[in-house]
Amino acid sequence: MKQEILEAVKKAKADSKPRNFTQSVDVVITIKDLDVKKPENRIDEEVFLPSGRGKDVSIVFIAEGELALQAKNAGADLVITKEDLEAFGKDRKAAKKVANKHDFFVAQADLMPFVGRFLGPVLGPRKKMPKPVPASAKPEPLMERLKNTAKVRMKDQPVVQAIVGTQDMDDELIAANIEAVLDILDRKLEKGRSQIKSMYVKTTMGPVAKVI
Repeated sequence: MKQEILEAVKKAKADSKPRNFTQSVDVVITIKDLDVKKPENRIDEEVFLPSGRGKDVSIVFIAEGELALQAKNAGADLVITKEDLEAFGKDRKAAKKVANKHDFFVAQADLMPFVGRFLGPVLGPRKKMPKPVPASAKPEPLMERLKNTAKVRMKDQPVVQAIVGTQDMDDELIAANIEAVLDILDRKLEKGRSQIKSMYVKTTMGPVAKVI
């Protein structure tokens, strides 16, 4: 399937009209023989992309003291303190804005009850609840990993869609990222990738290119 993936990546990029921004490249996979009415059958995973996403991600740290300071110094896009959390609890509009704007949230473990109370109602439905980390965690390696992470998620249809790069990335690197997504399916599905009904590659605004 490796060659077919590579050909589809080339075609998706070639068929995509020039835009005034760098388009993402996504893989869209339909699964067969899967009852998504059962929540345990739905896939909701994070995959480490060996070639990176090709685009920056926005990371928020919810922390106090030393961890907050280190996160700020490491380049976190936003650092939220306990006080800020309480303010978001009173301003739902501001909370939604933060939830929509940022990709990943990381929280100091002992602040998680406050996160659940004040930001949980907006982060939960968007599947952006933070990863809890100890107060002694080092933000830099955590952020490095998240910058190369994509979400592989299935909602109420047996379809997963994941970002696997950008149109200016090398075809081989995008193909390697698609393989990483397929590895998740191998682990999560009873019959692995043989349960794939169809697979396409597309840019953000371009047409789909069929793999299988």
